[in-house]
Amino acid sequence: MNDEPERKRLAPADCGIVALRQYLLHPGARETLIELFDREFVETQEAVGACVIGQFRDLDRPDRFVWLRGFADMRARKQALTDFYGGPVWKTHRDAANATMLDSDDVLLLRPAWPGAGFALEPVRRPEPGASESGDARVAARVYSFDAPVEPAFTEWFRREVVPLFEALGATTAAVLSTEDAANDFPALPVREGEHAMVWFARFENQMALEQFLVAASASRRWNEELLPALRQRLCGKPPLLRLAPTARSLLR
Repeated sequence: MNDEPERKRLAPADCGIVALRQYLLHPGARETLIELFDREFVETQEAVGACVIGQFRDLDRPDRFVWLRGFADMRARKQALTDFYGGPVWKTHRDAANATMLDSDDVLLLRPAWPGAGFALEPVRRPEPGASESGDARVAARVYSFDAPVEPAFTEWFRREVVPLFEALGATTAAVLSTEDAANDFPALPVREGEHAMVWFARFENQMALEQFLVAASASRRWNEELLPALRQRLCGKPPLLRLAPTARSLLR
């Protein structure tokens, strides 16, 4: 009999560290990985202190699987990864999971850009194991890259000026995250170190709502004449947009 008390599950809002993970898969292997992931790798990661915030199909790249995993802090991250990847579930299913992947090293380690900017998704109920209906919801992630750490003044400008405009144009901001500068202390899982990024995540009721937002932004005079030029002065290149469809068991949707 196991008398050890059950560990309290980590809520998305309590994640001080979030990994944005993008996997390049073998052609046609995405559904295989999603079925395995949603069945075996959700509750088992959360049991050791991680939070599986969201799992997604990339709508523009059919061989990409994108997911978000959160931790309370860097120390909790190291312990949770040690426990999960050293545990029986990963050892049982790692060969099947790895067989779907060509590359799993495209990872940004992030933290909330300001207090309260993380994934405040509560109260929300994750669909039970075996769920197959993904629904119509869409998630967008815009990845802004810089040649130096994001300055607090810029973060405040983005919070004060850009986020309200995006929401007025139809987006529901889910989180705004910036690069976590701490060294990766679990080297078995590489991250994109030495980069500086801020990622805006937004939720949409369906594909039409996402497309309507993109059209509205492209037509917005304030965005195009005021905010976008100011943003471009700071950016390294054009920021990619991830258009994502949640899997059946994704918490973020």
